[in-house]
Amino acid sequence: MQSFFKILSWLMVLLFAWAAYVQINDPDSFMWILIYGIAALGSLLFALGKLPYWVSLLLGIAFLVGAFMFWPETYEGVGVGDMEMKTTNVERGRESLGLGIAALVFLIFSWRIRVTTK
Repeated sequence: MQSFFKILSWLMVLLFAWAAYVQINDPDSFMWILIYGIAALGSLLFALGKLPYWVSLLLGIAFLVGAFMFWPETYEGVGVGDMEMKTTNVERGRESLGLGIAALVFLIFSWRIRVTTK
């Protein structure tokens, strides 16, 4: 089980770093590069066994709140096959989905830290 979480955390380091990188052309790129950069750094700290429980839990909750805040008024999908932003609702759906994934990852990390440090 330990190796599963090591692989998961290193995979998330790469995925969150990639997500930060592809935000370069986004109109609000600074915010998203920062968000995904923090997620990549947190995943790296988890992989190295240096992520405190409270930081992981705080990030998980913050990402979850962000996912709800960015949820579009009318859900129109995320259109992953088409990288062009068709509508604001599609863009907000993508942003919400990314934050939801980050929230899930950090809540899992929090659970794992809690279980292994008892």
